[in-house]
Amino acid sequence: MALTTGIVGLPNVGKSTLFNAITQAGAESANYPFCTIDPNVGIVEVPDHRLQKLTELVQPKKVVPTTFEFTDIAGIVKGASKGEGLGNKFLSHIRQTDAILQVVRCFDDENITHVHGKVNPIDDIEVINLELIFADLESIDKRIARVEKLAKSKDKEAVAEFAVLSKVKEALMQELPARSVDLTAEEKKIVHAMHLLTMKPILYVANVSEDELLEGTNEHVEAVKEYAARENAEVIVICAKVEEEIAELDGDEKMAFLGELGIEEAGLDKLIRASYSLLGLATYFTAGVQEVRAWTFRKGMKAPACAGIIHTDFERGFIRAEVVAYDDLMAAGNMAAAKEKGKVRLEGKEYEMKDGDVVHFRFNV
Repeated sequence: MALTTGIVGLPNVGKSTLFNAITQAGAESANYPFCTIDPNVGIVEVPDHRLQKLTELVQPKKVVPTTFEFTDIAGIVKGASKGEGLGNKFLSHIRQTDAILQVVRCFDDENITHVHGKVNPIDDIEVINLELIFADLESIDKRIARVEKLAKSKDKEAVAEFAVLSKVKEALMQELPARSVDLTAEEKKIVHAMHLLTMKPILYVANVSEDELLEGTNEHVEAVKEYAARENAEVIVICAKVEEEIAELDGDEKMAFLGELGIEEAGLDKLIRASYSLLGLATYFTAGVQEVRAWTFRKGMKAPACAGIIHTDFERGFIRAEVVAYDDLMAAGNMAAAKEKGKVRLEGKEYEMKDGDVVHFRFNV
């Protein structure tokens, strides 16, 4: 299931440093604007302690974690929607992502240039959010011009589309994102076809200095949290430079370094999980002696569709799913014991998969 979160932000806020840490891909990072011109794409493992525990239990020949995709998009500047900086090229890259991860500079450092000459995270956020709103307004206006005449002629589909576009436009004119508009399921389908930038779910990343990392906050971070709370968005606090250092370490070295810093978990692990959750994603597992593997699915998917993630034949010939909850399996100690305790269930086509399900699909093609 190839879904991606686009990493956006003003120039020099730590975007590419963060991306380097996430992917260890070495995206170019420099103290000047537009050092990342083409979007870099990196695939990362989703940290999940359950996979390790299942591996210890089953002792398979192979272990395959589930993954998530991040796209590093070059810095946006004021006027991007009108072609400033690298302009609409950036906006088109964002349009291709499923969610937005906005990196916000929450540290003071006179040696690192700020594109606006001063550190003000709320101004930075609003510059980017307004550019996305302006781009969406342009898209909405073009579409309204096409459907308005049909709507006046009482075309039912056009009337419905015109109404929802007008509703979204009203919010955008008030500098509110499209995702803030209360829409019905049918209205969401109409808006989804527009691929609006501000309909995408958003996660804010407050990038702090190493000295402020242990405290976990400062006045800039608190301002970002207050702003994010108004749109029910989450804020993750990290130090991108520290995360870049951590990413270069092996397991034991990593844990030792985190211990020295007084941190229980790397910020990137929290960030990856938060990004994964932002899109309503969950994980199920297949576990056998040949392979223990984690699979990504959207919450609400039913068993046959989840089986299809493995192979289309699994969905086409789906018979039933043999399912046990991860916690029940671990408590039982092995699959045989879980079956004896009645914890293994046979589920049919209408079963809605749950996060942590350990499953064996039965199918016939």
